[in-house]
Amino acid sequence: MPPRRYSDAGQAFPIYITVVAGLLFLAFAYVAVGQAAVNRSGAQTAADAAALAAAQETRDQLAGQWVEDVLDPTKWQDIFDGNVPGLVDGCGRAGQLAGQNEAHVTDCAPPTGVPLQYTVTVETDKPVGDSIVPGTEDQHSTAHATAVIEPRCTFTPLGADAGDDVLPKLTCKDGIDWNLDPLHLTDLPGPEDLFDVHLAD
Repeated sequence: MPPRRYSDAGQAFPIYITVVAGLLFLAFAYVAVGQAAVNRSGAQTAADAAALAAAQETRDQLAGQWVEDVLDPTKWQDIFDGNVPGLVDGCGRAGQLAGQNEAHVTDCAPPTGVPLQYTVTVETDKPVGDSIVPGTEDQHSTAHATAVIEPRCTFTPLGADAGDDVLPKLTCKDGIDWNLDPLHLTDLPGPEDLFDVHLAD
């Protein structure tokens, strides 16, 4: 009786199974990495939006205070520096924007420093989700962002001999000047003209 010969196909089958299993594992691993990346990206988007919202809330208050004190130029510099008593911090607004981006604020302090800035930390509401990586089903991404409030305008204080019918000229970015007439204050710069809000580098 001739010896039984085993085909090459039979020998290759276990190798084929091993290669397919390895490819499937890699595919699931890439999916897990993608899930985590999307979750982290969502967290960063929420943090950016929350920090900007908090800063814009404070910017609007500062601009409103400037309008209220527009006839008293001695108070302008303190307002541009953010040195205004009674400012309500914008952390509540930060929480609203974080919620709109499926996250919640875990840390937000009143603005500090010159220029004023907010640093907000958020955590995603949804976890990364099930994957081949253990523990991701309960893992939430966190991120933080800092938004800065900077004055866009400068002015030269008036001399002691200046009359009550004169106000300093505001020289603002983009080459825009505001020549203010205290007797005709119908056209005043808005919050976005007076202050710039942006994410810190």
